Amino acid sequence: MNVEQFELLVTRTMPFGKYKGRVIADLPGHYLNWFAREGFPPGEIGRLLALMHEIDHNGLKGILDPLRKK
Repeated sequence: MNVEQFELLVTRTMPFGKYKGRVIADLPGHYLNWFAREGFPPGEIGRLLALMHEIDHNGLKGILDPLRKK
């Protein structure tokens, strides 16, 4: 894992669905859990959602705070 992946979580927006336009790091846990149950989409967005799910599930959202302040 590299810093660029974490930076994408605080800059990339959700391209579709109920939370279209919201930064991936700000997606609610229940939405990330839904993807974990139903399957993450292919490609980069799926990888970012899976990473954000892991961060959220383990209570580590605070690690993204320094990146938001850049």
